[in-house]
Amino acid sequence: MNAAEISVLHHALVGAAEEMGEALKRAAFSPNIKERQDYSCALFDAKGRLLAQAAHLPVHLGSMPASVQAVIASMSLGQGEVAVVNDPYEGGTHLPDLTVVVPIFDGKLIGYAANRAHHADIGGAAPGSMAPQNDLIAEGLVIPPTLLRTAKGARTQAWRLILANTRTPLERDGDLGAQVAACDRAGARLAEIRRRHGKSYDKLCAALQRHSRLLIQASLMRLKPGVYEADDFLDDDGAGTTDIPVRVTLTVARDRLTFDFTGSAPQVRGGVNAVRAVTQSAAYYAALCIADPRPPINAGCFECIEVIAPQGTVVNAKRPAPVAGGNVETSQRIVDICLTALAQAVPGKVPANAQGTMNNLTIGGGGFTYYETIAGGYGGGPARGGASATHSHMTNTLNTPVEALEHAYPLRVDEYALRDGSSGAGRHPGGEGVIRRVRALTRAQFALLAERRRRGPAGAQGGTAGAPGLDRVIRKDGSVEALSPKCSGTLAAGDAIEIQTPGGGGYGQP
Repeated sequence: MNAAEISVLHHALVGAAEEMGEALKRAAFSPNIKERQDYSCALFDAKGRLLAQAAHLPVHLGSMPASVQAVIASMSLGQGEVAVVNDPYEGGTHLPDLTVVVPIFDGKLIGYAANRAHHADIGGAAPGSMAPQNDLIAEGLVIPPTLLRTAKGARTQAWRLILANTRTPLERDGDLGAQVAACDRAGARLAEIRRRHGKSYDKLCAALQRHSRLLIQASLMRLKPGVYEADDFLDDDGAGTTDIPVRVTLTVARDRLTFDFTGSAPQVRGGVNAVRAVTQSAAYYAALCIADPRPPINAGCFECIEVIAPQGTVVNAKRPAPVAGGNVETSQRIVDICLTALAQAVPGKVPANAQGTMNNLTIGGGGFTYYETIAGGYGGGPARGGASATHSHMTNTLNTPVEALEHAYPLRVDEYALRDGSSGAGRHPGGEGVIRRVRALTRAQFALLAERRRRGPAGAQGGTAGAPGLDRVIRKDGSVEALSPKCSGTLAAGDAIEIQTPGGGGYGQP
């Protein structure tokens, strides 16, 4: 196996995963998938090990192998069959994320195509399935690994069951169909790639994964060996618990990186609990951020990274703890502390904290559900200031364009602007957050899941913290109501909800 052959295979596999994403985006019905691109795609070998992924969402991609392994353990998929799963305790993340898994055959089983997409409603007590809840069932429909399509191409009863448990069945039907079609497209591409490489294909895949492992080990050689600690807090869980600690002890050895989250808070009543797959995903992402040289991302990258997360804690919850915010909010805090610990092993390389939240806003009613994560400031770094109005770390989505939002929903965007003065000061200041004010044109329910409202994102190397976020409802009569970071409520026609997102921390003495 020479380097050129390995590189050609890697780029072909990544190209197939990217094509899967393009097919999903173009075929999807909902603005959340078509416009915001809240989805991720990857290819796996016949044993369910990651082969390649597209440049999509880290929180999806790092946890998707757990979904594929859960499907493999639960059923033996034949040619043409399709499985779906969203159960957080069987490989999923949170319930709106539906993962579709398709086996790929070329004479024999050669791998799997999988994609994960955030559906704007999957049932539960509130529109959008992202409102703060105190148990998993209230968050939405739980789907263990389940057959979605038969070998003859027929939809199973599970497909009908999903549509019967959502407020927006036509949109869900279109998005789910787009996921299946995208996996089929990637499957055809993987079969082409295998035929092109012939008998050397399996050996090339093994060499590619070994190459990634060796590059990660080379990166570890550049780190300062030792034991490093970091901690931070979640604002609250929306159910009365505040200042929830998340802690990591990082051990850097010559050939191994260990993230130990012992000491993190016990799981809580509100929905900020993360399942192990999410915590593992966040730790992997942080490790890859400091990898130099950057490896092709596949299963080989993670062979020398260990994650210890005690069960029953906020970083490895047990059923039936609610988890909607664990995927989107706790994952961000885990990244923050992992990068803070890594900064001690690579001084002068890691930026200040980014906004540390996804600012999840849901508005629904009357047959529609709008969901969006809202951008904020990135942390200033050793070489430059932080970017403004950007999604950071575990999310990699776009915004919903104002025109698309107003076309699809009975909503109007009154303001969408940079939040001047929100950035942390420093030699390289943090980026600015944004102000997004959305007005309801009909009566609707809203839900907010956000963080960094009690403390702003920390600065680094003497830089100051970014401004905390701020949320409020502006009633049509002009009265203003402050919102807690995890809440739900009702908007009358003419009421607006305004989200002011955190700025990034500054880097270096101002």
